[in-house]
Amino acid sequence: MRLIQISDCHLRADPDARSRLGFPWRQLEAVMAHASRLRPDILLVTGDVSQDESPASYRMAAELFDGLGCPWFWFAGNHDHPEFMQELRPFHHELDLGDWRLLCLDSRVTGQAGGELGEEQLSELAQSLALSVELDPRPILLAMHHHPMPIGSDWMDALGLADRDALWETLRPYPQVRAVLCGHIHQAFTQLMPCGQGSVAVYGVPSTSDQFAPLSHDFAVDEAARPGMRVVDLDGEHLETWVERVDP
Repeated sequence: MRLIQISDCHLRADPDARSRLGFPWRQLEAVMAHASRLRPDILLVTGDVSQDESPASYRMAAELFDGLGCPWFWFAGNHDHPEFMQELRPFHHELDLGDWRLLCLDSRVTGQAGGELGEEQLSELAQSLALSVELDPRPILLAMHHHPMPIGSDWMDALGLADRDALWETLRPYPQVRAVLCGHIHQAFTQLMPCGQGSVAVYGVPSTSDQFAPLSHDFAVDEAARPGMRVVDLDGEHLETWVERVDP
């Protein structure tokens, strides 16, 4: 099973619109062309599809994703308009990845750049994980827009998951959770988070648009980094993942 994750496309209704460093629509087209050559089984889009929250930007994205030739799924980031997205493609909270399960969490907070899962969603997650111990013991991937641990950039960490400590406490009794995929940070990131008797891998992904400079105190873009995607290969209980970048 090969999953490709993309994130933070930041499209506008005008396909010729510029970002700080490039043209988001053209860059997304280049990323998707490269993704097609990798023959994915599933595409996961982890938020901030649009910058202007226009219906046209979501239609453009959906038509491009349809052309990949595999099932695709998305959820909203802090820049998105969820209702427009769901009119085109409903959100899914759980996906069957064969030997694995993928649980998608909603970290978006209306009107805020930072994220939060909230007590109700964390309680539902705990119930799902408890049931899975006996009923479905497959390893689990989590996916959300906001990053659930510090990445070493002060300005970005202030906009991460506000209730991350509550998330990790929720996950602590459940070693079947093996990894978390997130967007939002516009950069490649990999780190193990101690959790219970083991650890959970947290993976960030480059934006398909502009990249943020790692380990920066204040906001900064990385002019040298190219757009990209994360590839996740699942084989039995084994997970292998890496980042691929493209020339826009």
